[in-house]
Amino acid sequence: MNTNLKHWKEAATLILVAGHRLGADCLSARTPVTAARGSPLGSSGRSHLPHESCFDYDVLLLKRSSKSGFMPNAYVFPGGMLDSSDFSSEWLDIFTSFGNFPNFGLRSVTQPVETRPPMFATDRLKLGSPIPGEVAFRICALRETFEESGVLLVVSKVEEKSLLKNIEDRCATDQVPHNKASDLCSSELTKWRALVNQNSSNFIRMCRELEVLPNIWALHEWSNWLTPTGRYGWSTPSEVLQSYQAREIWIAPPQFYELSRMCRLPLLNDLHNFSSQRATEGCEQWLPVVYLKDQHYISLLPGDKHYPLDTLGASEVGTSADPQLEDPQDDSALHRLVIIDPSTITLQITITPKYKHLLPVVEQTFPRDSESQL
Repeated sequence: MNTNLKHWKEAATLILVAGHRLGADCLSARTPVTAARGSPLGSSGRSHLPHESCFDYDVLLLKRSSKSGFMPNAYVFPGGMLDSSDFSSEWLDIFTSFGNFPNFGLRSVTQPVETRPPMFATDRLKLGSPIPGEVAFRICALRETFEESGVLLVVSKVEEKSLLKNIEDRCATDQVPHNKASDLCSSELTKWRALVNQNSSNFIRMCRELEVLPNIWALHEWSNWLTPTGRYGWSTPSEVLQSYQAREIWIAPPQFYELSRMCRLPLLNDLHNFSSQRATEGCEQWLPVVYLKDQHYISLLPGDKHYPLDTLGASEVGTSADPQLEDPQDDSALHRLVIIDPSTITLQITITPKYKHLLPVVEQTFPRDSESQL
C-alpha cells in the first residue's frame, strides 16, 4: 500500500447488487430509462426516477454509526480502508493458478496509463508489493464487505477450473459466476467474520483454509472518488433516492450520484452487461471541489466550467470569491452537485461523460438564471 500519500488514504468501495423476481403486474414496467448514455441533459430538462417496480435488483447500503466522526448516520456502500494485508505477497499462493496471467486474469483496460487514476497507475513493485493495484483494491472491497455485512463473494476450487478455462479461451471472464456468494453455513461465516474483523490478515488465512478465492473477477471498475476535506439493508436505487427525497434517510453525495446513474439501468442483466463492457474503458479520478455560496454548498466535479485545473492538495472548502472560480470559458459546461441541506441534493449536468459512462437520471435541475449559477 502507498504510505506516502499526504491528503488521502487508499480505500475501496463495492456497489453490490442482488437480483429479485419481478411480479407479473410489473413486467410492463421493465423498459430501462432510455436517455442516451453519452448525451448531455440540458439544465432546463427534467427526467424522472423510474418506479421501484421497474427494478429486478436491489443494492446493498450500510448505515454508518451515529458516533462516526465522518458522515454519521449516512447510508453508504460497503467498503473501507486498504490494509497492508491486501497487498501481501501471501496472495500469490492463493492465486497460484493465475500467476501466468496479467493481474491474475483480470481484463485489461484500454485507458492510457498517463490518464489512469493514481490508485491504478502506481507502480506497486516499487512499493515492495507483487500484488497489482487492480487486484489489491478488489480484495480490499471484498474483505470490507464481508467484515461489514457478512456477505462473502468467493470462487471455490471447483469453480476455479472453469474460471481458468474461460481466461485461457480469452472469454474475458464474462462467464464467471458474477454474483457467487459463499455456501458456507452461517456459524462458519460468523466465526471467520469475527476473525477478519480482529485482524485483516485473517482474510488470507480464511481463503487458504476454506480453499476459496476472493471473486475479484466479479468486480468491474466503476468510478474513483476522492473525499473532500452498522446497520444495513437492501433496496432498489430508486427506493433509496425516494427515501432520501422524503428525508427518511441520508445518503452521501457520491452515493447519490452513483445511484442516480444506476437508475438508467433498472434490469440486473443490463446493469451487469453495461458495467462489464464499460469497465475496460477505465475511469476518471474525481476530487469534488466544494465551496459555499448563498447558504448552500456547490460541489464541482471535473468538466464543470469552474472546476479548477490544478486540484493537487485541494482539501478545503472555498467561497464564491475564490479567484479560481472566475473563468470566462464556455458557460454551458456544468457538472456539479448543489447541496441545499443534508437531505437536498440537486445535480446539474450538461457535459458528456468520459470513458463511455452513464449520465445520472436528473430528477430536478435549477434554471440557468438561478442564484446557484456562478
